[in-house]
Amino acid sequence: MKLRLTRITRYRGFSIIGIALVVACLPFFPFSPALHAEESPHAEITVHITDGMTESLPPSGEDAFPEETVLPGTVHEGVRVADPVWIAEDFEDDFEYEDDFDISGEEQSRTGGPHISDPIEPFNRAMFLFNDKLYFWVLKPVATGYNKILPKVMRVSVKNFFTNLAFPIRFVSSLLQADFNGTAIESGRFFINSIWGIAGFMDLASMEGINLPKQDTDLGQTFGLWGIGQGVYIVWPFLGPSSPRETFGFVGEYFLYPVSYINPWYVSTGIRGYEILNDTSLRIGDYEALVGAAIDPYIATRDAYVQYRHQKIEKKRQKLWNPVPEEQPTE
Repeated sequence: MKLRLTRITRYRGFSIIGIALVVACLPFFPFSPALHAEESPHAEITVHITDGMTESLPPSGEDAFPEETVLPGTVHEGVRVADPVWIAEDFEDDFEYEDDFDISGEEQSRTGGPHISDPIEPFNRAMFLFNDKLYFWVLKPVATGYNKILPKVMRVSVKNFFTNLAFPIRFVSSLLQADFNGTAIESGRFFINSIWGIAGFMDLASMEGINLPKQDTDLGQTFGLWGIGQGVYIVWPFLGPSSPRETFGFVGEYFLYPVSYINPWYVSTGIRGYEILNDTSLRIGDYEALVGAAIDPYIATRDAYVQYRHQKIEKKRQKLWNPVPEEQPTE
């Protein structure tokens, strides 16, 4: 719902907005020490809501036409999308923390989750309400009609195509994380899916026998691994939940996404709009499930987003620096 974006168009003056946004966000960037986490055997993530409610999200699998488990908020195949929700996919591990760490320049909450700094809550609530109405009044009705026109198998194929197109974002993110295994997997996926997967419309690389899963990574995650704190919580109109760190990552991802360079600018914008519509059509109901079960939808979405991003960084840190040895088969 991984949001997604109003493109900062390099042409027609929109690049000025992107530069101004980055400059405005820089004062909010705290640098925090490295995070520490212990591996948990849980295969399910429990999202704790501060109003006393919880949401549990099962992990999702991948095949030639993979489906995703999603939460409301912001990320998507390495590319963010301009809708009021974000994709939370491929959750496999939960994390328990013994050491406090600084995620926003302040001490972590003793309740077990990352501290959430929300000094501009009135603005954020206004933007949350705007995005919420945008979803229910515009995006969802259009996506529902689109569902009736195009079969799901075709919509999944379109999603696979855009996922394949976002290869540069995942490749560069893996490279900057020194995840050379991830860069090799992404390169192999792009080669296989682009040629035998018919320009990526089929995700053959994820099929059993090839087993090259899409790397769940982005630039915001990369900055987190580098020790850059999340900073204050921000809700952008159209874009959804974010932070200075994630906003800066989005700007970088914009320039890595091939669609950004299509001219004229309104053609690029139209393609992104269609991508958002198609992506939303596959996730109708996920955002409703989260906000509908919460006493305060704003708090529920905020806490779920912050914990999701926090766990995503820790999951990658565990994979890169504290890999769990594979069990040897017994004879």
